[in-house]
Amino acid sequence: MPVEEVTMGTEFLKIKEVGEAKKIIKDLFNEYSPEQEKINIENSYGRVISEDIMSSIDLPLFDRSLMDGFAVKAKDTFGASDESPKKLKCIDSIEAGSYSAKTIEDGECIEISTGAPLPKGSNAIAMIEFSERQGDDVYILKSVAPNQDLALKGSDINKNKLLLEKNTFLSPDKIGVLAAQGIKELNVFKKPKIAVISTGNELVREDEELDYGKIYDTNTHSIRNATIACGADAIAKGIVKDNYLELKLRIEESLKDSDILICSGGTSAGVGDILRHVMDEMGEVIIHGVSVKPGKPTIVGLIDEKIIIGLPGNPVSALIIFYVFIAPNIRKLSGLKEVETSKIVKAKISKRIHSPKGRMEYALVQIKDDLAIPILKDSGAIASLAHADGYVKIPKTTELLDEGEEVKVALFR
Repeated sequence: MPVEEVTMGTEFLKIKEVGEAKKIIKDLFNEYSPEQEKINIENSYGRVISEDIMSSIDLPLFDRSLMDGFAVKAKDTFGASDESPKKLKCIDSIEAGSYSAKTIEDGECIEISTGAPLPKGSNAIAMIEFSERQGDDVYILKSVAPNQDLALKGSDINKNKLLLEKNTFLSPDKIGVLAAQGIKELNVFKKPKIAVISTGNELVREDEELDYGKIYDTNTHSIRNATIACGADAIAKGIVKDNYLELKLRIEESLKDSDILICSGGTSAGVGDILRHVMDEMGEVIIHGVSVKPGKPTIVGLIDEKIIIGLPGNPVSALIIFYVFIAPNIRKLSGLKEVETSKIVKAKISKRIHSPKGRMEYALVQIKDDLAIPILKDSGAIASLAHADGYVKIPKTTELLDEGEEVKVALFR
């Protein structure tokens, strides 16, 4: 059973186990219904389609040449060689974007460019490299087979077939497929609007002077961009000092144009950690503390029926908690599919990892030559993020991962 914990004279709520915390967060996100909108294809990069898209035309629309050369009847080239070329009469020429109204008869051919439609009567292309032209006479130096170097109508995509499935992320290649169908508009999932706040008296922006005792704000940039990578529209709401009223006002302001709010810092049970108290007044705290390392002082709650996430202030802890507990839910809300199995790789631990029994641990590792190299730094060591490729999950019942043991690594990229 969860137990009460006390730190620096103030209480965490009942500490949640990892599985319980994940379920609570998932259930909160499930209260949101993904919305849809129609957009122009020019603005479709990075969006997620909200319905299956069917093909409206055959691709190619016509039999077309894959090579520069001559459209021929394949039978007219049989036996052709350098020593015994086949002589054909060229009756026309076709460039890409045009066509010939002429029909090829036995012993005839038509010069053709790559991409041009195949003229009637022909069924193959004799490549220009294996042909010689002298006026209207063309000598074929190599025989060709029927349909050689042709893209037949509908061989790429047939009309009324599934083109892209619902929940497909629109990358450049997918957009190219849509453009080839002449699609101008499409229905996509709306991006959830997520506000990001960093809290702490020690934080300054990168354009401010770095006085002694101050540090640059890391989490605004890392968490905001991690959120964008999950398909959301993330808005940086700046730095808030450890001041109750200032934080309350910033939260009120942020929720006016956001569906979800993610704060970092001020989540523990120390004297200067005020997020829980602000949330208690403005709404409801559902989670305060998760039995996990790093990231125990995590807060989850509701204000005006909107989800509030409080991440630890340490950059490593904040990102780990985000990737493990928050990212899958934002991806789902954005319409993105579950993270592909390709982002989970197997590797062998290069050295021992000792883990505290009783708490799930997520240990940062670097992948090199099929080895998972532990990055053994504390959760406040920002340099570890620069070297980490992903993390290894260590169950709370495991105290030791031995050298050479195979593990699953969840990749950040």
